[in-house]
Amino acid sequence: MKVLVVGNGGREHALLWKLSQSPLVEKLYCAKGNAGTAKLAENIPIEPVDVKALADFAQREGIDFTVVGPEAPLVAGIVDEFEKRGLKIFGPDKKASLLEGSKVFAKEFMQRHDIPTAEFHIFEDPQKAKNFIKDFSVPVVVKADGLASGKGVFVCKTYEEALRAIDTLMVKRSLGEAGKRVVVEEFLEGEEASYIVLLSGDRYVPMPTSQDHKRLLDGDKGPNTGGMGAYSPNPFVDEYTEHSIRELVVERLIKGLKAEGIHYRGFLYFGLMLTDRGPRVLEFNVRLGDPEAQPLLMRIKGDFLKTLLDFYQGKEISLEIDHRHSLCVVLASRGYPEKPEDGKEVFGLEDVERMEDVIVFHAGTELREGKVYTRGGRVLNVCAWGSGLQEARERAYIAVEKIRFEGMHYRRDIGNRALSRFS
Repeated sequence: MKVLVVGNGGREHALLWKLSQSPLVEKLYCAKGNAGTAKLAENIPIEPVDVKALADFAQREGIDFTVVGPEAPLVAGIVDEFEKRGLKIFGPDKKASLLEGSKVFAKEFMQRHDIPTAEFHIFEDPQKAKNFIKDFSVPVVVKADGLASGKGVFVCKTYEEALRAIDTLMVKRSLGEAGKRVVVEEFLEGEEASYIVLLSGDRYVPMPTSQDHKRLLDGDKGPNTGGMGAYSPNPFVDEYTEHSIRELVVERLIKGLKAEGIHYRGFLYFGLMLTDRGPRVLEFNVRLGDPEAQPLLMRIKGDFLKTLLDFYQGKEISLEIDHRHSLCVVLASRGYPEKPEDGKEVFGLEDVERMEDVIVFHAGTELREGKVYTRGGRVLNVCAWGSGLQEARERAYIAVEKIRFEGMHYRRDIGNRALSRFS
C-alpha cells in the first residue's frame, strides 16, 4: 500500500514510525515532513493546509490511504475533498472538525448535550468582555475561539492578566481571526488528563491514557504551549475515573453527534480536568494530541496500519498495549511559543540513536547538506520506555543531556507530579 501522512511535527514522525512497521506498506509519503520523517518516507513539498494540492497528489500517485496529523487541514476540509474524489482518508470531515475549530461551537455543543465542562461566557465585543471579567472571580481562563496551535488559552491569575488577554486577542488580534470571539470560563482545579479514542459513528475504542504538560516552564508556570512533554499511562485515571469519563463525556458526545446529524470518523481527543466533582472537558481535539501521540504510539503493539484500516472499514478492532511506561520530553527553541528562533544546528542525535529503549521524534527540524537544523518552536521529542514511570523518565532525561542546539529549552519536571503522588 501507498500511505500518505499529512503534517510536519513530532506526532507525524511518530505515526510514520509506527505505520512503517506494517508489512502492508509499500511506500510512505509525508507532506510536508521534517528531517526525521525523511528517514522513513518521501517528504512532499506541499503544505498540510493545501487540501486541493494534496488531493491532486494522492490521485496522481495512487495513494491507498491517508492519515491526517494536525487540526488545520481537517478544519479546512481535507477529508471532504478527498472523499469527494473517492480517496480513503482517516479523519473527521469539516463539519465534525468544528469541535476543535471553534471553542464557541464546542462549548455550546457541550451545553446542549449535558457534557460536564467549566462555566463559560462568550464575547464578540472586547469592552463587554472586560466589563464581565471585572465582576467574575479570578483566576479565570480566556480562550480564543479559533485555532491557535495550543497558544490561544490564557490562564489568568489576576484581573490585570485577564484584561491584557482580552486586549491581546480581541484588540491587537495577535492570533488574527482566531481571537475575533473569546470564551471566558471558570478556572478548574485538579489533574489534567488526555483521553483519546478512535471513533466512528457510535463505535469507539479508547487508546492508552496519558498526561500532557501544557505550560512552558517547570511547575506549570509560564504561557500555554502546544505541549512540553507527556507520559503514558496516566495514574490519575483509575478504573472508576475512566468509567466516569466514558459514561459522562464520551458516550454523551456520541449521542450528541448523532442527534445533530454529525458523523465522526477519526481520532478524538478529550482534554480533561479531573476535579473533585468529576471529569470536566477543557477542550476537544479532532486528532491525536501532540506530544501525547508519541508516548501513546510507543505503547501500541502490532500492525497499527491494519488496525486503522479495519476500523475505517467498520470491522471490530482491539488494541494490544505494551505494559511498559513511556515518557516524552519536548526540546524547544529559544523564544517559543511567541517568536521561536530558527536555523540552529542540532548536535548529539547520533549518540542518542545508539541508546536502548530511547527514540527521538523530530518536530521542527530540516535537513541541510546532511545536517539537522531547527525549524520552528518545538524541535525534538526525546522519548523513552521504562518498566515504570521513574525508569522511563530517567532514561529520557539522560538522552536529553546528549543533545544540544543554541537556545535549547525544555522542562525538567515531566512526570514529577505523578511520581510524587504515587511513589
